[in-house]
Amino acid sequence: MEIAAVESTVLGDAHFVQVYTDDGLVGVGQSGCWGYPGAVDAVVAEFRPYLLGADPGRIEHHWHHLYRMGPFRGSVLTAAVSAIDIALWDLKGKRLGVPVWELLGGRVRDRIRLHLLLPGVGADELAAQAAAAVADGFTAVKFDPLPAAYGDLALPRLVAETEATAAAVRDTVGLDVDILLELHRKLTPLQAEAVIPALRRLNPLLVEDAVQIDSISSQAQVARRSHGVPVGNGERLHTVWEFKELLAQGGAQYVRPDLGLAGGLSHVKKIAALAEAHHAAVVTHNCLGPLLTMAAVHLDLTIPNFVVQEYSPLDDTLADGPAKPCVRREGGFMPVPTEPGLGVVLDLTGAKPQDLTGRPLTRIPLRQDGSVAYAV
Repeated sequence: MEIAAVESTVLGDAHFVQVYTDDGLVGVGQSGCWGYPGAVDAVVAEFRPYLLGADPGRIEHHWHHLYRMGPFRGSVLTAAVSAIDIALWDLKGKRLGVPVWELLGGRVRDRIRLHLLLPGVGADELAAQAAAAVADGFTAVKFDPLPAAYGDLALPRLVAETEATAAAVRDTVGLDVDILLELHRKLTPLQAEAVIPALRRLNPLLVEDAVQIDSISSQAQVARRSHGVPVGNGERLHTVWEFKELLAQGGAQYVRPDLGLAGGLSHVKKIAALAEAHHAAVVTHNCLGPLLTMAAVHLDLTIPNFVVQEYSPLDDTLADGPAKPCVRREGGFMPVPTEPGLGVVLDLTGAKPQDLTGRPLTRIPLRQDGSVAYAV
């Protein structure tokens, strides 16, 4: 069996890869660098001459060859590697007639717990969405509690309004539902020092990405100085080596690798093992639709330190195409897929550009003085 064709398709801020073999199989993958899908597509084009004619079963070998073809690194490169890696695992599962989780060591759990992303803004809207999520069967919800004008508020007001919004959701869902607080990298480390302790009484499962990703050391410092509040980091990190530095400097925390950005199934499996060695837990990042959701499900089924997987309302909206999963969520849980490979049918015929994130790159937050605020 040889790789006969590699197709790369950009649809808005979505990017898909299809790897065809000479005996008629096709493996599907998706990248997670939603800001620059055209750049990821260009990297896949550079990969194509190497992949054509290659044995698709040598997944680990191809991972390292693609990653180390040139002396350049970054999330665009690893996103391209991720998409190819996921597609090759899908191919291997189809070739052997088993779901990917069987190839990753077999499942260690019987279903995958999900936390629902709440898109609302403000205490009232978020509380209402949280109540609806719980009624639908979710046992965990995630939301951004920071006020809209976070970049211009005095520190006491920033702390008070953030705590009040988070408290409104906690009071609504009670003590049997986990809340995850996503700060979207909007704070400085000094602001985080004030905001995070104020959230402790609400017992969040985690406070995520308080500061920008420019510095591993700064992220680790926030984790070390979180005043007993669990933190999560890593949705924008893209290698096991970055996660190693984060965990070595910041200690146990929730790690948030994205299958479409951090090297696909091959590499995120290693990140999960690294986290396990640091007594850290895995909360897989996932917000770009059913294909990456299913890839994450296969990984989550096989790792002992998984806690909960991110689930976007987009998954319900997009479940009928162009990436159609073989299983649908059941309340706040995802059942075990049993189809060979990932269990995703990708049909891009006539597919329209997707808007997975709802934010043009040129639309970023500005402070009242005209300067650039920290953006998501």
